Amino acid sequence: MQLFYTPQLKAEDTSFTFDKDESRHIVKVLRKKEGDTINITNGEGILFIAEVAFANEKKCEVKITKREFFEPMPYYLHLAVAPTKMNDRYEWFLEKATEIGINEITPIICEHSERTNVKTDRFEKILHSAMKQSVQFYMPKLNEPTSFNDFVEATEKDCKLYIAHCEETEKKLLKNELTPKEKITILIGPEGDFSPKEIQLALSRGFVPVSLGNTRLRTETAAVVAAHSVAFVNE
Repeated sequence: MQLFYTPQLKAEDTSFTFDKDESRHIVKVLRKKEGDTINITNGEGILFIAEVAFANEKKCEVKITKREFFEPMPYYLHLAVAPTKMNDRYEWFLEKATEIGINEITPIICEHSERTNVKTDRFEKILHSAMKQSVQFYMPKLNEPTSFNDFVEATEKDCKLYIAHCEETEKKLLKNELTPKEKITILIGPEGDFSPKEIQLALSRGFVPVSLGNTRLRTETAAVVAAHSVAFVNE
């Protein structure tokens, strides 16, 4: 299914006009013409079936002929993940986590973070592309980067809280802690791991220390493993 993402589209809309870039893609690249059908989502759970009413590469207009609402996932997963030194690794995580299933992402700046300047514009594009490619109808929420301390202090306690770190202390296996239909927040640290001070702060705020397995994982791998573990429990 070829899926377009248009967050401006509202449930009650009966027509829509694409911007110049999308119009060109529809008309010139996909060669859509009047009467052809295209699929659109607004990222809020709705699939719109639309018919091309005016096929112009600068202003493509469509008429909504049908709409279908999809229920959200039975769980809510928020991953707070430290930016990686190489930006493409973080983008890989965003892509794969979106394909697997995730609701919210926050880049967290930690004491050992090698990257502290994070621009989210490209991250948003990665999420858009991954959502469309995997034919999903909910757009993950991407928050602005925040410091580890601020994130932990502000995290609501109405969900299961976990911190995955590499220190040789007592930890529980994440897969053994998870149960279906939960609201979950998981902290994933930078290449140099969380600092002891950060770990203690998280524990004091109710985060449970967990392990993702017997091997030491890269930040982006750990985040994907966490996302898959939660998805697997909810299958």
